Amino acid sequence: MFDRVAPRYDLVNDLLSLGQDRRWRSETVAAVAPRPGQRILDLAAGTGTSSRPFADAGALVVPADLSEGMLTVGKQRQPDLAFVNADALALPFADGVFDAVTISFGLRNVEDVPTALAELRRVTRPGGRIVICEFSTPTWKPFRDTYRNYLLRALPKIAGATASNPAAYDYLAESILAWPDQHALADLMVAAGWRGVGWKNLSGGVVALHRAHA
Repeated sequence: MFDRVAPRYDLVNDLLSLGQDRRWRSETVAAVAPRPGQRILDLAAGTGTSSRPFADAGALVVPADLSEGMLTVGKQRQPDLAFVNADALALPFADGVFDAVTISFGLRNVEDVPTALAELRRVTRPGGRIVICEFSTPTWKPFRDTYRNYLLRALPKIAGATASNPAAYDYLAESILAWPDQHALADLMVAAGWRGVGWKNLSGGVVALHRAHA
């Protein structure tokens, strides 16, 4: 599914989020706080858009994704980044090799979220950080209802007019609505061994930025 949407993935995301995805990614970079020489795993990196700011900050970033289509487009657009094909449920990295791990809008697509969180914990050094940027649950109920209507009605129409594989965005709406809220994701992180778990709501809770340390 993601292989087929790769060429226009970043453009369509920008349209569907009404440009908000740029702010969300900026907040993610600020939370990771990359520094020169740091080793950062950017899981579900797609075409590497989320990885670029880490590399520009001098960090040793590893953009990883399961989709070969995404990796192919990423390597074409950003040949200086060391893209790696990786399954979130069995990461091809040794224990404790990263100073920070991050995943943006990808954890929701993993079949076994607790295992993925445990794998991210395994490859993070003691004291290292995790930052998860993911769709979540709006905190204000009237807006929550409006947002649900947008996901179920407006989003498929916009995707149908702009995306190379509109059916993939039907899945997007369904997966967002089925995703755990802020508290529930925090509980999953604690169960996977992460400490000091907290989150910051963005855009009224449409997106939540979860942070913790190993």
